[in-house]
Amino acid sequence: MIAGMPSWVTMMIDRDDFDLNPPGGGSSFGQDMQTTKDLLDALDKGVESARAALAGTTEEHLLKPWRLLVAGNVVQEKPRHEMIRDAINHLSHHRGQLTVYLRLNDIPVPSIYGPSADDQRF
Repeated sequence: MIAGMPSWVTMMIDRDDFDLNPPGGGSSFGQDMQTTKDLLDALDKGVESARAALAGTTEEHLLKPWRLLVAGNVVQEKPRHEMIRDAINHLSHHRGQLTVYLRLNDIPVPSIYGPSADDQRF
């Protein structure tokens, strides 16, 4: 999920809404990532497209509403800039979950905001 989340910024700029469970089934947005390379490629592509989308948009466009739908029903609607902020905060939440997973599997936790117990380079 973390690898794909940067692409959400592009989606929120380019589209007016997203349905998590569209009527008739089948999400219209998603990625099938099976390998570490797939994950890293998706992350790099998502960050690159998000940067380009942000550089190519306007403040006026970011003030327009964006909607999150489930089965055709609006569950959240806010200006795009707020939804993008929420997506970035959501990414931070999942990144925190990932550090717990790493720790539980005896994988050194990288520094995030400064040194971690495993990375004292600062």
